[in-house]
Amino acid sequence: EYDAWQMPQGGIHKDESPEQAALRELKEEIGTSHVKVLAKSRNWYSYDIPSHLANKVWRGKYRGQTQKWFAMEFLGEDSAIKPSDVDKPEFSEWRWVELELLPSLAISFKKAIYQSIAEEFAALANTLRANNF
Repeated sequence: EYDAWQMPQGGIHKDESPEQAALRELKEEIGTSHVKVLAKSRNWYSYDIPSHLANKVWRGKYRGQTQKWFAMEFLGEDSAIKPSDVDKPEFSEWRWVELELLPSLAISFKKAIYQSIAEEFAALANTLRANNF
């Protein structure tokens, strides 16, 4: 499952808000943060890394994450998204997917979080679709 699909994510520095961290991580991981934040998750979501992977990721330093998620509108051109051109690439490729597909694409230990995020942002996605966004 090392090649599993995931959305950009990362840690929050002491001097930044969750939204600032999301924008920084987006820039670091895909090469652009030309976005507008539309919504943030009501809750914080947590996951634990399975024991068989715990010592293989993050050099064994962390055992999971607690996350705040953001729905964003990308304002740039697809050509600006270059995950392999960043300092420390974490992604080998990227693609746009429907919100409803997130849980089916996620690595097994993140499926529940991705399902919750998809459900939480479903009304926003439906509104945007209805307005031909």
